[in-house]
Amino acid sequence: MVEDDINEIEDEEEPIFAETDDEFDEPKPRRRAFVIFACVAVVLLLIVGYVMWNRNPATTEPEEEVVVSVKVAKVEKDSIAKNVSAIGTVVPNERADVSASISAQIRQMGQLKNHVVNRGDPIAVLSSEDLVAQRAEAEAAVDEAKLNLQTIQKVQIPQATAQSTKDINDAKATVDNTRATYERRRVLYQKGGISLKELEASQLAFTNAEDAYRLAVSTAHINRNAVDPNSQAIAVAKIREAQDRLANINVQVGRGTVRAPITGIVTDQFQYEGEFAQQGAKLATIADISTVIVKAQFADNVVHDLKVGDAVTVHPLEAPDETMTGPVTLISHSSDPQNRTVEVWARFGNPRGLLPANGAVQFVVESQPIEDAVVVPVSAVVLDASNADEGRVMVVGLDMIAHETKVKVGIKDDDKIQIVEGLLGGETVVVEGNYALPDGTKVEVAEEEKEE
Repeated sequence: MVEDDINEIEDEEEPIFAETDDEFDEPKPRRRAFVIFACVAVVLLLIVGYVMWNRNPATTEPEEEVVVSVKVAKVEKDSIAKNVSAIGTVVPNERADVSASISAQIRQMGQLKNHVVNRGDPIAVLSSEDLVAQRAEAEAAVDEAKLNLQTIQKVQIPQATAQSTKDINDAKATVDNTRATYERRRVLYQKGGISLKELEASQLAFTNAEDAYRLAVSTAHINRNAVDPNSQAIAVAKIREAQDRLANINVQVGRGTVRAPITGIVTDQFQYEGEFAQQGAKLATIADISTVIVKAQFADNVVHDLKVGDAVTVHPLEAPDETMTGPVTLISHSSDPQNRTVEVWARFGNPRGLLPANGAVQFVVESQPIEDAVVVPVSAVVLDASNADEGRVMVVGLDMIAHETKVKVGIKDDDKIQIVEGLLGGETVVVEGNYALPDGTKVEVAEEEKEE
């Protein structure tokens, strides 16, 4: 293009040079060469000037080093456990349904729901006038049986004893009298004063008197050793029978007053004053919630990591800021065939009543606890995949340069995670600003973290 421009200039200047005198004329080749040389020199000067300009330190702006503001945390050694959670249901540790033992009208029963009752407190009073009348009749029967025993002991037995004594004495007197008669007649018979027939009659009378005496003695012995004790035993048995009937009626009368079998809160009331209660019908339900059991369902592939005694934390839905702890007390040995879940129980003290009966709570079990584990905040680890156990962390050295470090993770617990491989503890890692942070980047700690 430069050569074409020169040719154009020469073509335009030719008429001028043609009109001048011959002494000023120069040969065309020399002029063309001069113009070309001048143009090339100008271009070279421009190129050299541009290069020198760019190489001049005074005109070159220095490149600034990039520094990224991040938040950091120390790698610590702490205890950590694998947490599994589910929604649990609160069940009272002790629960009782209060029922009517007799069929009767409710004569007295207040509004008891949500009220605290103690063991033995009256819940309801049932009408039982007919039972009261039966009790009076049974008491009279007991008194009559006792009087009968006293009659036997103080009248009949002494009377029988006196009669037996009289019979023995009479029989003995008859024996003595017939013996004397027989002896006299035997002497007379030997002398020929009486006949043998009269002697034999006296001897028979004497024998009969002896038999009567022995009978009176045996009868007195029988009365003393058999009849009198049996009469007393029969009277005592009748007293016991009457007393048993009275006790049974007293129980029935006592059932007219329905009492609380346990100490707790009345959670339900089914009948009220003036209604008729059938025998066995529920009147109220009492629950002791000072100690409760929380039941939760866990997947059967999770339960194998749990054991009785593992620590459980619950968060009452009514008081989410409150935390209550207790041990696992039971793990069912059977699973629900439909949901493939296993029931787990834990016991909790509930003195403030934060866990209401049949309420729902977040049930968190801490299993497989590890002491002195290397842990970092969860945000410090960028996993290779959401379900992977490998990832990377950015470790900040004393030179404030972030270096990428590969790690292998273990148990995750809320806001912290266990590092199995890659860190030893004590390192400083980036917890905010580490995503897509290049290896070897200069970093600085955020101002608010410095102040903290």
